[in-house]
This record gives sequence, structure tokens and C-alpha cells, in this order.
Amino acid sequence: MVAPRYRSRSKRRVFVKTPGGKTVIHYKVRKPKMGTCPVTGQTLKGVPRENTATMRTLAKSKKRPQRPYGGVLSSKAMRRVAINEARVLSQLE
Repeated sequence: MVAPRYRSRSKRRVFVKTPGGKTVIHYKVRKPKMGTCPVTGQTLKGVPRENTATMRTLAKSKKRPQRPYGGVLSSKAMRRVAINEARVLSQLE
């Protein structure tokens, strides 16, 4: 019988073939969905698809791109925001 902590469908079941020719099930933690941009709905590039425990151990530079709004907006949306900010600043002058 499998351990009670693995009886949930929240774990991913991976079928692994052992050297003896037997197929066994390994239970792994599911990965979360890719991050998405709130403006365009695109998946965010440069943002790893890891659970919170793994993300906590990563360096800040590995968690998101090094640009304004990195890890929040897609590059397309960020470009649009930057152009609008520049437009507003030029109108104030």
C-alpha cells in the first residue's frame, strides 16, 4: 500500500521503469502554471515555472528579467507602458 501522503491527486504520478524491468510509480509535486501578463495575456518569458519552496532558494536575478516591470508585464506591454509614460511626461513640460 502506498503511503497516505501520496494518495492524493495533487501529486503527479510518474511511471518509471526500473533496471529489473518492473514499472513503478514515483509521486512528484506538480508544477504551477506559467506566469501571464495581466495586460496582453501572454506567458512571461524569463520567469521560472517552479513552486514557492524552490523559488525561495533562487537568486533574485534568476526569478525575473532585469528590466522595468520584469516578471510582471510582458515585454510588449512594458514597451507600451514606457511609451505612454514618456508621452505624459512630454505633455507636462
